[in-house]
Amino acid sequence: MSVFKAEVTVKTKEKTRAIFESLNTDNKFFPENPTKTKISMGKNSIQIEILGDELAHIRANLNSTLRLIQASSDSIESLKL
Repeated sequence: MSVFKAEVTVKTKEKTRAIFESLNTDNKFFPENPTKTKISMGKNSIQIEILGDELAHIRANLNSTLRLIQASSDSIESLKL
């Protein structure tokens, strides 16, 4: 049973679908993840829910996810030359 839970909503505006797809793909191909991560997409935002037995695992997963969001957003922004 999971003891800890983190919920975060990130406003992504027009980049929502592209960022969501990169997060969701990363989440699918990491089955050995010690946390359970649920990612959903709203109209202009992405909701992230992370469940786990250890706070350190949740923190590490959340940091990685937020960095991936930032990298995806920066990559999309760099294409708007």
